Amino acid sequence: MRTVAIFGVGLIGGSFALALKKAGFKGEILGVSSDRTIVEALSRGAIDRGASFEQAAQDADLLYLASPIEKIKQDIASLKGLLKPDALVTDAGSTKSEIMMAAAAQMPEGSFLGGHPMAGKESRGVLSADANLFQGRPYIFTPTGPRQMDSTSGRWLLDWVRKMGANPLVLPAEQHDRAVALLSHLPQLASTALTLAAARNLPDKNSQKTAGPGFQDMSRLALSPFDMWKDIFGSNAKEIDSALGAYIELLVQFRASLADPSALQSAFEEASAFRKGLFSATMLTKSPLQ
Repeated sequence: MRTVAIFGVGLIGGSFALALKKAGFKGEILGVSSDRTIVEALSRGAIDRGASFEQAAQDADLLYLASPIEKIKQDIASLKGLLKPDALVTDAGSTKSEIMMAAAAQMPEGSFLGGHPMAGKESRGVLSADANLFQGRPYIFTPTGPRQMDSTSGRWLLDWVRKMGANPLVLPAEQHDRAVALLSHLPQLASTALTLAAARNLPDKNSQKTAGPGFQDMSRLALSPFDMWKDIFGSNAKEIDSALGAYIELLVQFRASLADPSALQSAFEEASAFRKGLFSATMLTKSPLQ
């Protein structure tokens, strides 16, 4: 593939472009974004030139959709009839079921490969983009068929994702959405709720000075702007509701156990064992597809 077009050159799109270049990609990278973002992306060296939607769609061998979820769905519809033969479209949307349904209805068979890099920051925009953002992180693919990952374009994308240092993982879209509801979307809501509880219930500013590293770590995600999450909550509401229900049930149990703290011991031990296994060195360094 000679030409890559990034539709939405923000944190993720810009980081993908920078990571491609760092990994050795020598082709041209186009950017489709606002005029201001294109200027910033050029200043970062993330893209080689800006392009209109139609130009990028017609010229690119790989189209990388990195806008919010609703915009990705709109772009999928707008790409109809514009793609080069054998062009591959992928995305970086944080939920997959609705995007995959839109692609199935609008895109030529085999031309769309769903994607979701499990990486990010609380800050946004191409000025926060980082060529190392995906290193050691899962990069999830939701293919449209069992053989799509073995196609020429699928293998090409997979190889570059590995060169970026990411760990590719293939999942059905529904399984992806269920997992990220628990491992990504619930943590955001929990962090926001925790921080809001402190903000509304601490007695005075002097009390705020008692905040230590535990609260700092747990409240980090509360810095995330809402517009980054609006589409996520809307497109994965069922799974997020289920995750919240499981979380609230545990909090209720913990609350009831305060009169007998020893009852919490097994919960602490089970959680500790899961956490140790979840981020073991093996899981962070070995790709499930290698």
